[in-house]
Amino acid sequence: MHLSRQGIYDQLTSEAGEKFPATAAQYAVDHLQADYNANVLAKAKDYRKQQDMSDNELREQLTSDSGEKFTPQEADYAIQHLND
Repeated sequence: MHLSRQGIYDQLTSEAGEKFPATAAQYAVDHLQADYNANVLAKAKDYRKQQDMSDNELREQLTSDSGEKFTPQEADYAIQHLND
């Protein structure tokens, strides 16, 4: 799973997810050594391949609170490196 920092936190604390207390989830994401640029790029490539999204649509999906919840900077990184 190629999750954003916020996506990991939400999964850990969600009633439908892992149900960890907020403090434990925050500790986990603070100490996780994840490459969020790699995660966002993989997610962007999946979206581009499966749904043929424009750059603007892709950026919105990657940063949306109801989408992937990556930062705008991470989304920009992904869009800039889609063809690498």
